[in-house]
Amino acid sequence: MRRRTFITLLGGAAAWPLAAGAQQGERARRIAVLMPGAADDPEYQARMTAFLQGLAQLGWLDGRNARIDIRWTAGDADQIRKYAAELVALAPDVILAPASAVTGPLLQATRTIPIVFTTVADPVGAGFVESLARPGGNATGFIAFEYGLGTKWLELLKEIAPRVTRVAVIRDPALSAGVGQWSAIQTSASSIGVDLRPLNVSGPAELGSAVMAFARSANGGLIVTGSALTTVHRALIVTLAAQHRLPAVYPGRYFVAAGGLISYGPDRVDQYRQAAGYVDRILKGEKPTELPVQEPTKYELVINLRTTKTLGLEIPPTLIARADEVIE
Repeated sequence: MRRRTFITLLGGAAAWPLAAGAQQGERARRIAVLMPGAADDPEYQARMTAFLQGLAQLGWLDGRNARIDIRWTAGDADQIRKYAAELVALAPDVILAPASAVTGPLLQATRTIPIVFTTVADPVGAGFVESLARPGGNATGFIAFEYGLGTKWLELLKEIAPRVTRVAVIRDPALSAGVGQWSAIQTSASSIGVDLRPLNVSGPAELGSAVMAFARSANGGLIVTGSALTTVHRALIVTLAAQHRLPAVYPGRYFVAAGGLISYGPDRVDQYRQAAGYVDRILKGEKPTELPVQEPTKYELVINLRTTKTLGLEIPPTLIARADEVIE
């Protein structure tokens, strides 16, 4: 999917006033975006809309003082590498890199063009930045969550499905953050009273066979960790959980909106809006190394009541009361 296809979704955004400093006659600044999802994915559409609206509110409008080049990859590693090289060759002023799956290839392609990443689990461990406070290099941005969130997922699964004694953790082994995330979940498993099993998957075929094999024994549940892979294939994961009657905890609302049981995680759409602010600051002269990597400030607990009934689960009233959203 080439540039601008998505920008029409902003509708009347072109009528928003230009910010000071974005005067007519100035050179249009080039902003590149490498999206890990598909152009017709509603979740990635919402994220992209938030980013473009954030830019517009700061005075950056495509076709006026900005040229925005977007590439959609649908989670395909070959496409990600191809478009990373293509966007770098355009010599943009800044690149938006949502997720580790696209940030890594972009940093392999350039160590000079500023990169703003979002929803990255461990940018230090991945080598994207030197530290959160002082990124160094040409990249900075917004992390998806800290490792302690894995314990929260395990606690929620046990709270919503007390009979669960076996938990499979669906993870992308290609992500460096996966090791630390797995360790954090593993540390709390014994005290919560569950046995853990990692399901290392790199594509939809492996997902199906791994979940089917795990579901052959009773009292199982799932934890789905956040990654471009699980986001792209969330419909399949939710379907597999329902098919095998496995209670599952997910990393974001978009899984629950697709029929998943329960999620706890940061507002990823908001991170794209915040990323527009960092892009704006870079376009106005600041360097990525001067902008600290930001942690999430807003977490959401979402429950799908229809799915709880399908699985025959009784939701504790205290859990319902804590939910930010209940989907009925």
